[in-house]
Amino acid sequence: MTDERAHAQAAETAGEDARLVERARQGDVAAFDDLVRRHHGRIYALVYHMLGHREDAEDVTQAAFLRAYRALPHFRGAAAFSSWMYRIAVNTALNHIKQRRRRAALSLDDLAPAAALDPAFREMVTRRSPDRDAQVSELQRKLNEALQSLSEKHRTVVVLHDIQGIPHDEIARIMGCSEGTVRSRLFYARQLLQSLLSEFIR
Repeated sequence: MTDERAHAQAAETAGEDARLVERARQGDVAAFDDLVRRHHGRIYALVYHMLGHREDAEDVTQAAFLRAYRALPHFRGAAAFSSWMYRIAVNTALNHIKQRRRRAALSLDDLAPAAALDPAFREMVTRRSPDRDAQVSELQRKLNEALQSLSEKHRTVVVLHDIQGIPHDEIARIMGCSEGTVRSRLFYARQLLQSLLSEFIR
């Protein structure tokens, strides 16, 4: 897809979002349902990569859309609905991370990176599936653990840019910081991830 076509498609998407937002602001629940359907996939992916836990990601995604619905009367359209929604989702996910730390809950998705190095655990994972599937699963789990080991700010820029494909300037608006700060955090986060995943990328 050419840049011109991509810009045209983005403008069309933003225009349709704006029409749905206006209808939703007037009390049309079905219009907001359409907004949820249009954006649920990317918002869920963002939240999942921030949290590393599927059930929590679904709960937080629903909470983020609920917050957006309640805040819709205050949305003035200064930014695209997608950017506004990303910001709400990021903040909702960060709040959940803080609450999860206080609960100190442990799940399979939240295993400490050291667990990946435990021979017994790695042998168990290998036994449960064919070699190739086990390697893919191990890489996915290791990447998830590496992401979770980053600070919230560094993890957020990696997820937004490298996984979601959002440009630096839009990330800066979502996170409320300068574009230079986004680039700096992204560079530092990538260096950390490269170090943590060295056994897979050497």
